[in-house]
Amino acid sequence: MSETEVTDRSMIRVVLIDDQSLFRQAIATLVAAQSDMSVVGQAVGGEEGVAVVLVTEPDVVLLDLEMPGMDGIETAREILAKRPGSKVVMLTVNDDDDSFLAAIRAGAHGYLLKDLHPAELFAQIRSAASGQNPIAPKLLPRLLSQVRTTPSHETAGSHACPNLSDRELEILQCAAEGLTNREIGQRLFITEGTVKNHMHNSLRKLGLDNRMQAAAYLAAGGFRRPDMPE
Repeated sequence: MSETEVTDRSMIRVVLIDDQSLFRQAIATLVAAQSDMSVVGQAVGGEEGVAVVLVTEPDVVLLDLEMPGMDGIETAREILAKRPGSKVVMLTVNDDDDSFLAAIRAGAHGYLLKDLHPAELFAQIRSAASGQNPIAPKLLPRLLSQVRTTPSHETAGSHACPNLSDRELEILQCAAEGLTNREIGQRLFITEGTVKNHMHNSLRKLGLDNRMQAAAYLAAGGFRRPDMPE
């Protein structure tokens, strides 16, 4: 059964969606104990979770991947279609590449594993709320390895990413390494504003929602979402 509450809008508002009640309640207790966070809703499944999100309008949604009925991937799509202002972060035991990439394709802003330390979870919630894309440290090296072994930008630009300029692809590759806009600008000797403009144009051209999806795009050699034109 869902649980919702009203809280101070200055706090990071969190919704938890997980069918494992003991785990969900434990996380809720830990998160609620943080001075800058509040759990504004809980749900045991996807359909119920979407309804809770629409009512509570959270900043961050912590979402399990495997649930009966509507799974985490479908739930993420529904939430982001109806409440794009919320940052959806998968919190799961699944550490396989297929699940990771599927979550990113669905629009997830982050992907964390349930074995992380509570302090790290709090830090990642804050990171997601501020617009970053938290990824489990265990998964990041594998993603970067895939990105680094994709074809060079000359090849990728004509095959995997046909609509991107060399500069746009170069910036996406830097972003996939986890660099901030400022760090990308320093590496490429361009302004942070120029990086932001290129990033925005790249995501628009590719029909992607965030930097995390862009990293997966490169790792997969240029995947297309089902709703993207051929």
